[in-house]
Amino acid sequence: MRRSVAPRARAQARGFTLIEVLLATVLLAAGLALAFATLVASTRTAGRGEAIAAHSERMRAVEGFLRKRLAATRPVPFGTDESSALPQRFIGEPDRVRFVADLPDYLGRGGPYLHDFTIEDEGAGDGQRITLALTMVQAGALVEEREARAPEVLVDGLREARFRYRTHAEDGGLGDWQDRWETPEQLPLLVEVTLTDADGRAWPPLVVGLRLASTHVGVGVGERQ
Repeated sequence: MRRSVAPRARAQARGFTLIEVLLATVLLAAGLALAFATLVASTRTAGRGEAIAAHSERMRAVEGFLRKRLAATRPVPFGTDESSALPQRFIGEPDRVRFVADLPDYLGRGGPYLHDFTIEDEGAGDGQRITLALTMVQAGALVEEREARAPEVLVDGLREARFRYRTHAEDGGLGDWQDRWETPEQLPLLVEVTLTDADGRAWPPLVVGLRLASTHVGVGVGERQ
């Protein structure tokens, strides 16, 4: 006598229906899409974090180098003004600044060097950059080396950059900021460097005090008399 299969056993042997398979597929696709979106968002967040960190590190490095070099300015002449016959110790313009400072050994052979920071266009509408040229100074004159070194690029990809200068006013207080330093035989008290990235983000203003300016500020007055 043949046994009859129980209804429950027959239902289990029937397997999944087409609707159940489609539903499982939709749920799997939704889960994968959610996981992919989460992964993309995490990658973008990490990328933005790395970009912000790299930008901050770049700012610290550039500003730290500029601060150290400017703060090390010495009242050492590197030339003579032909019109006044006065020594040139500091030449400051909106897009260029020149002064003498001792060069660390890791940047060269050490000793006093003329530091020539220049703001220049990169060309083809790529913005601006700051370069640094170094020339040895001896006995108040520049010493040209046999193999001239090309200027080094300190920072590029800038929309705008500018130097400004400040010293004492006649009443003894601080005077106004000047776009051009008018007394090259003296050192300014303060130098300001403002930088703006290509995307318009402004760097924190960098204001550097020249340590030896206060001890030298009166030399130019005596030389003019």
